Amino acid sequence: MSELTGLGEVVDRVPLDGHAGKSGAGLERVRTADGTSYVVKRVTAESDLLHSLLGGGPAREYLLWRDGALDRLPPGVRHAVVGGWCEDDATVIVMRDLGDRVLGWEDHLSPGQTRWMIRRVAALHRAFLDDPPRAVVPLESVLDVFAPHRIGAVEDGGNPIPALALRGWALFDDLVPREVADLVQGILADARPYAAALRDAGPSTLVHGDLATVNMAFDGDDLVLLDWAMPAVAPGILDIARFIAGCSSVVALSREEVIAAYRDAAGPAYDEAATRLALVFGLAWLGWNKALDAVDHPDPAMRARERDDLDWWVAQARTTLESGVL
Repeated sequence: MSELTGLGEVVDRVPLDGHAGKSGAGLERVRTADGTSYVVKRVTAESDLLHSLLGGGPAREYLLWRDGALDRLPPGVRHAVVGGWCEDDATVIVMRDLGDRVLGWEDHLSPGQTRWMIRRVAALHRAFLDDPPRAVVPLESVLDVFAPHRIGAVEDGGNPIPALALRGWALFDDLVPREVADLVQGILADARPYAAALRDAGPSTLVHGDLATVNMAFDGDDLVLLDWAMPAVAPGILDIARFIAGCSSVVALSREEVIAAYRDAAGPAYDEAATRLALVFGLAWLGWNKALDAVDHPDPAMRARERDDLDWWVAQARTTLESGVL
């Protein structure tokens, strides 16, 4: 790569091996002759676990940018993509270099920062309400992305996550009450009817699909959302359920306070029945990870914390079952 298409000649490039992402996408920082720094991501099904699980082909983030969908983000919400193209079986995505404005797993959000972020995510969901883009991942593929039958098919690809997920699901099946385990295993076995139920439950919009602190940058008054690898059409609360599933330990607000903040900010994009469903799907998203840490984490305090967290999600799933929305 001696030149970034339309952006200038590359005079320096450094691999970013220590970035927070776990899927395996290749990242490097490049500098062009005019002194501008960019981050270049190269996505292939062979190197990127998530891209492989979603079927390969052109990366959804590139398609959203190419088709102009990311230009529709509301004030206060931005993306980082400045260019992209396809090379054989790879997608190359060029992004603004946001440096230390990108959050890591170690960054904690204060109550004010969390509410600030939630308001902007809610604005995203309102902006695309009933008018989402087409270049998205099928919702059922988002709901069951870590299903044993899917993750097992890529276990030999070199990424450690599939083996961890398979062990986590085995532990999950032993740790949680039978009715909850059966519900989650049913989603993982065939997510299509559950995707249909979620679509029918609430107003549809564009969801990021992998909302987490490590996929965000705080850039002045703007929330920059990164890594649009798994966008989907669903009620916006799915993003919030996934956020608290993966990030509640680094957020000062309680899970209930995060949901309440979203409800207050989302307006017509919020639906209570969709919330009950999304909380079950949050457990189907990362239940394996919670069970794994509840049993295998070397720190006893972390094991206890993850067991408490798993208990909260199990209680939410039971409430959903009792509500009759499934």
